[in-house]
Amino acid sequence: MGTTAFNTPKFPTAIPFEEGTLEWFTVLANDKTILEGLQNSLLVGLGVICLSVPIGLAAALLMSQVHRKVQPIYYTIVVSPLLTPGVIIGISTLVFWDKVGTIQGQDFDAFYYNPYFLTIVGQSTFVSAYCMLIFLSRLQRFDRTLEEAALDLGATNVQVFKKIMLPFLKPAIGSAAVLAFLTSFENYNTTVFTMTEGKTLTTALASKARLGTDPSLSALAVVIVGITLVGVTFHEIYRRREVRKDELAAEAAKRAAHAADKAMAPV
Repeated sequence: MGTTAFNTPKFPTAIPFEEGTLEWFTVLANDKTILEGLQNSLLVGLGVICLSVPIGLAAALLMSQVHRKVQPIYYTIVVSPLLTPGVIIGISTLVFWDKVGTIQGQDFDAFYYNPYFLTIVGQSTFVSAYCMLIFLSRLQRFDRTLEEAALDLGATNVQVFKKIMLPFLKPAIGSAAVLAFLTSFENYNTTVFTMTEGKTLTTALASKARLGTDPSLSALAVVIVGITLVGVTFHEIYRRREVRKDELAAEAAKRAAHAADKAMAPV
């Protein structure tokens, strides 16, 4: 696809490579349908993050609090959306909120029928389960004695959550947010039913592919891959700096402990 984005034929062709061109990036920049779909996908993705991450975190915390015998049943219930086809989730979301609007006597201008609301809620149904799994894997390494010590020293539950739990879950929150956004960004099966008006990027691409494709879609793929690589590069740089900072802090702590031991040693 990277080759076809820079080739001149109107049908995506990698071989033979006729002549290098940036024409298809210009065509992509002028494609209002794709740009509108991209904008809608970004808005929906941010909404899914705001809804799925807190729900996933709450579900994971509750999982760690319920009785051991109840955990398998609870786990089965909260993970079940992952086993449900996206088509079923999309149709169910549409039917459910239509019933709610009908019962309350709302017309089609109510937010129950808003395509963005329906899409965010429908996608969050299963995306929040992914987030919960990420939080569960992080919580398995959490030392519960830290909470008990803080409570014994007079901290409230809210303070324990803000000062101990949230800093510990910070990497998991970032990972869950990225996963939620990417899952929402590429979703089609659920979105095609809930996005009753307008288009997301995936539905716009599907409609465009039915009518015939051109190398502008390859140019879009190149842009997405390029943005992904840049993001990964910056994340890796940030991660290595954090690791180096932790190593320096550990070395400083060791030197301080060693100096303290020497100072307390008998002459």
